[in-house]
Amino acid sequence: MKFLRRSGILLHPTSLPGRFGIGDLGDAAYRFVDFLVTAGQSYWQMLPLSPTGYADSPYQTLSAFAGNPMLISPDKLMEIGHLSEADLGNVPAFPNDRVDFGPLIRYKTSLLDRAFTNFRAGAPAEQRAAFARFCDEQASWLDDFALFMALKEAHNLRRWHEWEPEVVTRDPEAVARWRESLTDEIENQKYRQWQFFEQWLTVKRYANERGIRIIGDIPIFVSMDSADVWANTRLFHFDEDLQPTIVSGVPPDYFSATGQLWGHPLYRWELMAEDGYAWWIARFRMALTQADVVRIDHFRGFYNYWEIPAGEKTAINGRWSYGPGADLLRAVTAALGDVAIIAEDLGDFDAESRAGVDALQAEFGYPGMKVIQFAFSSGPEDPFLPHNFTRDCMVYTGTHDNDTVVGWYQVTSTERERDYARKYLGSDGSDIAWDLIRLAWASVGHTAITPVQDLLSLGHESRMNTPSTVGAPNWCWRLLPGSLTETIAARLLELTAIYGRRP
Repeated sequence: MKFLRRSGILLHPTSLPGRFGIGDLGDAAYRFVDFLVTAGQSYWQMLPLSPTGYADSPYQTLSAFAGNPMLISPDKLMEIGHLSEADLGNVPAFPNDRVDFGPLIRYKTSLLDRAFTNFRAGAPAEQRAAFARFCDEQASWLDDFALFMALKEAHNLRRWHEWEPEVVTRDPEAVARWRESLTDEIENQKYRQWQFFEQWLTVKRYANERGIRIIGDIPIFVSMDSADVWANTRLFHFDEDLQPTIVSGVPPDYFSATGQLWGHPLYRWELMAEDGYAWWIARFRMALTQADVVRIDHFRGFYNYWEIPAGEKTAINGRWSYGPGADLLRAVTAALGDVAIIAEDLGDFDAESRAGVDALQAEFGYPGMKVIQFAFSSGPEDPFLPHNFTRDCMVYTGTHDNDTVVGWYQVTSTERERDYARKYLGSDGSDIAWDLIRLAWASVGHTAITPVQDLLSLGHESRMNTPSTVGAPNWCWRLLPGSLTETIAARLLELTAIYGRRP
């Protein structure tokens, strides 16, 4: 796909404002689209929309295909008659600047259960038909996911490895018995997915009709405790007891001195190749249903990936192994056409790995990423300095894994970096977030993106995630109501027009 000269904003929907404890797909999502239009933007970028598992991370999800039910808008459920005003009349006093995941999940789950009960008791025929049609059309992943989630709830949310042995191994008779005993719970899970997709695709359509394209996100690996792994164990490196033999991570780099031990099970690529990478084609098809452009997190894993023996405490003792390379991407292209992909290609590379990843990107036309926060530590040859860019790249002031620009400047950068940044920018640093936004927008890169926190010049306390750490405040940050003012929209619109990024 050819990328035009455009720009956009990174904001995960969980960070939207609203009264229900977490951003959702209600009115705030539509108002954010309106802000993007007013500010002359072309993209809304977000993190994976999948249901979260361990530590509430959107990169440790319960399914690569499902949507996150916590994003379902209770107000929209009320509009279609699945909740009443009384159901929404006693909302807890959630904080409006962060997500408090524990209480939020308990409250939101109770609302969704009530909505499902009301749907079953009194939904009109056309809604029942739409639900049945969704279940039939999505059965290839939905049946396993709904059973997995119902089983997980029946086992007090324990990991699937801790269930009964016959369920762990998916003995057909045991699975059939559980399907029968959990009929209502399975249907409830399917209902939640139906409502997620109804609401999300309506938001996406609203955005597309106004010239806003959605940039979604595919984490290259899937979580150990997920429906994908439980339903497809043969596709992963497990021993005869279904314990992983090798897991994912990255070696030590500028994010962490001990690397990052992610812990995902690793794919048996040779087995996936036997059916033409059918699972991956289905995954890309779903990603491109939810979004218009897809960022592949850790794209280099298609060329080579760091495999760590299961049981290691850090990512240090691993080795590089080769991924499927162009074979997989050619299969995806043959099945789905010239798809719009962004290759997240950050991290430390030796020369051979860099050349291999570059060759993949060149063959398929996938732009890589340039993060300006990384630019000021090594002098004028640094590849993250804009004067070294080519057109075919995505330029970011920062990402969800970076500090905010203000936080970087005040807390996580060195004095050497700050000094070089001031000299490079011709600035005193007093408006550093907008200095870097201007630098990104002015660059030759065809697409410029900034996190919404940088539009607001927010500090270190507002970063979305710190790699190699777990739990709050990661993934908790939320946008305060009224923060995105007409003044900010006008300022961004002016920059967008000056640097030729306005549609």
